[in-house]
Amino acid sequence: MNPMHWNFRSRCLLGVAVCLALLGFAFYAQFHDGLVPCPLCVFQRIAFSAVALVFLIGGLHAPRGVAGQRAYGLLALVVAVIGAGIAGRQVWLQHLPPDQVPMCGPGLNYLIEAMPLASVVRKVLTGSGECAKVDWTFLGGSMAEWSLLWFMLLAAWALIVAFRRR
Repeated sequence: MNPMHWNFRSRCLLGVAVCLALLGFAFYAQFHDGLVPCPLCVFQRIAFSAVALVFLIGGLHAPRGVAGQRAYGLLALVVAVIGAGIAGRQVWLQHLPPDQVPMCGPGLNYLIEAMPLASVVRKVLTGSGECAKVDWTFLGGSMAEWSLLWFMLLAAWALIVAFRRR
């Protein structure tokens, strides 16, 4: 069955399933393969979780009106674009020449304990050396590159959810 012909609720729940599968893989890579997430990776997980939450609420609510459906789709789009920006920042750091990679900073736990939240977010988004390290690849792409691709696909799916009528 073609997902383009599904109703709003089914499209939203497919978005949730994709996000949960991606998060499941990230946790598998962390706890089974021993890949420790850098601060930007943690922020990407938060963004995937937020996209899943928007799709879940939209799917459970399943508004009948076009305005409600567009609101959920556009909110998911905004969150997916923010996630793509975070993943894009990490991809950019990973492609810097070695002499231009920022020095590694303190861990995320320390930053959260020592700084106000706004400063933590600003510090993490500037990136550090551990965010430029590539520990895992699949088909030539790093985890950050795959995350960027998935955020772009989720953004496109959010547009379909928002504007495609059954």
